[in-house]
Amino acid sequence: MAHELKEEEIQLVVFLLNQVEFACYIEHVREVLKKVKVTPLPKTPQFVEGVVNLRGEVIPVIDLRKRFDLPVVEDKENRIIIVEVGSNVIGLIVDAVKEVLRSKIQSPPSGLTGASSKLIKGIGNLGERLLIILNLEYILSTEEQLALEDITAAGRSLFESR
Repeated sequence: MAHELKEEEIQLVVFLLNQVEFACYIEHVREVLKKVKVTPLPKTPQFVEGVVNLRGEVIPVIDLRKRFDLPVVEDKENRIIIVEVGSNVIGLIVDAVKEVLRSKIQSPPSGLTGASSKLIKGIGNLGERLLIILNLEYILSTEEQLALEDITAAGRSLFESR
């Protein structure tokens, strides 16, 4: 079954995870940071690294390798992409940020089910390269988004007490 391309090209931020190219819409991205010190918080989900204080704003940070159950590697070249997801601002630890580009998007493969079907917004086709375009709204479940709000509040109180 052929996938229908959307008419407009979309601007994307391309990043690597486990040597696979992923992308997200550039309008969700606030900035990209070199890996900074993340303050861990107790009793958070295993994929939440902690919080960062970015110019007075406390932002929870998620390790996408852990979130997607990929092998965890320590790499000094990791980056944190600060994104806006709904009303939340979160940091996403990725292996590397490669580029910003424009691409037409194909619908995701029809065989996807469950969480994967919502998480993958589409596929960017750049000749020999395929990009998995993430729907950031579905990186976290509703319960996890609420938990992140609690984590952010706990982080704020931690930084305010210093």
